[in-house]
Amino acid sequence: MAITMVKVTIKCIHCNSANVVKMGKQANGAPRCKCNNCKKTFQSQYINKGALPQTKQLIIKMSTNGSGIRDTARVLDISTNTVLKVLKKQKITKQI
Repeated sequence: MAITMVKVTIKCIHCNSANVVKMGKQANGAPRCKCNNCKKTFQSQYINKGALPQTKQLIIKMSTNGSGIRDTARVLDISTNTVLKVLKKQKITKQI
């Protein structure tokens, strides 16, 4: 029986560069990575859905299209507090 090793290339979630190195672990055991191009750190694996960059982008899109906080939380299967936190950081205000 032959043992083969698999090489996984991790790309930066900020600049999409492959120039990434491992940089320790989170308290929950998830590995951290650092991009040598943009110098930003990120997790290579996310455990909760609210921390994903794609989820944050969807929250902003849904709010600009008129979805409410509870509706956004229900559709994305995340907490309403997560939706509020993302919107406060982006300073999205509803204009009437």
